[in-house]
Amino acid sequence: MEYNQGIKGKRLRGRMKTQFVKDLKAGDSVDDMFALTEKNLAQKKDGNNFINVVLSDKTGSIKGVVWDNVDALSQTVSSGDPVQIEGIVSEYRGVLQLVIKKMAACSLEALDPLDFIPATRRDIDAMFERILSLTASIEIPYLKKLLDMFWSDTEVVQKFKIAPAAKKMHHAYLGGLLEHSLSMALLVDKIAGHFSGLNRDLLLTGAILHDIGKIREFEYKFSIDYTVAGRLLNHIVIGIQMIEQKLLDIQDFPEEEAYLLKHLIVSHHGSREFGSPEPPKTIEAVLLNYIDEIDAKVTGIRDFISTQDPTETWTSYHRLLERYFYIGKNKEQSDA
Repeated sequence: MEYNQGIKGKRLRGRMKTQFVKDLKAGDSVDDMFALTEKNLAQKKDGNNFINVVLSDKTGSIKGVVWDNVDALSQTVSSGDPVQIEGIVSEYRGVLQLVIKKMAACSLEALDPLDFIPATRRDIDAMFERILSLTASIEIPYLKKLLDMFWSDTEVVQKFKIAPAAKKMHHAYLGGLLEHSLSMALLVDKIAGHFSGLNRDLLLTGAILHDIGKIREFEYKFSIDYTVAGRLLNHIVIGIQMIEQKLLDIQDFPEEEAYLLKHLIVSHHGSREFGSPEPPKTIEAVLLNYIDEIDAKVTGIRDFISTQDPTETWTSYHRLLERYFYIGKNKEQSDA
């Protein structure tokens, strides 16, 4: 599905969605379309079934529950489907919840995907042109040739421009992978000159390609989820496979340099605990891990702050990072 022409706000097609998660309040009646991102059948104490769901759109997600007609509804819709919902917003244990009266699958032709998945606010083509410019700055011929082979692959470029970088954590929106990869490449370009003896071209190539496997790890028609390959292999394995496939067509690529490049991909999460088969074992790999961490953390924190009340001095508690963040009253957050 091609999103590139519509990612900055131009509608692609379909019916206009009017109710969005971020605007819902307790007591609201809801009659609109959402992405069904989770669906779980459960049982009440009396043995009767009910359905817990999570519904989402480009502005966020909300939990919902189906009490009636459970068996029929459970068979007609699946996780990942866009659905038409009728119900009432209530409050349960201090959290908004949608009590669903009707739920039905929507015709895909009636929908605009950009209503359901958030997208980068940056210009996709401009970001990709900066990636190409950084590629052109690489002086080692075989590294530049490798990147040029990726950029001459139309399918890879199309997906690289539009894929998210994550399902939830950071850059979890259309264009997020490109935005994250470019930000890391620009950080490499600034940092590489600070330390002597670095292989700047290798580090830059690793920054651009470190998450390339995510173009096949995620699917993102109406919500971001994992592909079968993504769940079974993950983006590190997929990325290594993609690089190895391109290396087959570069006869003069030194074997040791190929290992060093693949090590950057393999180790960029930093430790086995966080998903890397091996920890960083070169200076370039150590730097790539920290640059990835910096960009992911800063973006994730800024995204969290953007959801908070701007009149407050502090954010609410960030459960994953286990802290509050200082905002300062009446201070706008930078998009830089």
